[in-house]
Amino acid sequence: MSESPEPSHQETGGFSTRGAEIAVAIVLFALGGLVVYDSHRLGSSWGSDGPEAGYFPFYIGLIMCFASAAIIGQTLLGRGAGRDAVFVQWQPLRQVLSVLIPAALFVLGIQLVGLYVAAAIHIAAFMRWLGNYSWLKSVVLGTVVSAAAFLTFEVWFQVPLYKGAFDPLSFLGY
Repeated sequence: MSESPEPSHQETGGFSTRGAEIAVAIVLFALGGLVVYDSHRLGSSWGSDGPEAGYFPFYIGLIMCFASAAIIGQTLLGRGAGRDAVFVQWQPLRQVLSVLIPAALFVLGIQLVGLYVAAAIHIAAFMRWLGNYSWLKSVVLGTVVSAAAFLTFEVWFQVPLYKGAFDPLSFLGY
């Protein structure tokens, strides 16, 4: 009599292939729509001296929108094999998002407070959250790395990097 194998302790649920296809198609449709809108703003017709600045991007954006709409329609109406299969399980998706979301917030932080302050916060938060280091070590190392980058680029190489919309380091005179 053979024993049945033990069940796996991995999660069985996750984000379906169908859901992933729809999500990607929606994002691409939105990007195509943005291209169409901005190209129309620039001028998307044929002028007296040839195509205007937004002529070719306008049509590329339209193609993106049509292709995305076709993918959404095909995904919603189709019953192809593997569409309901798990694209990614929840635990690996959480691991990816635990890096992707802070990276996106880092990019937003650069726009607001500049590269140096955003990097210090990002390094400290990552050390604390994912590395389980103490707050003191995290903040000190984040600050030291950002200060070293500041000295390297601003002082020694004299290459100014983006300081952000609020420029919290303006008191340094750089």
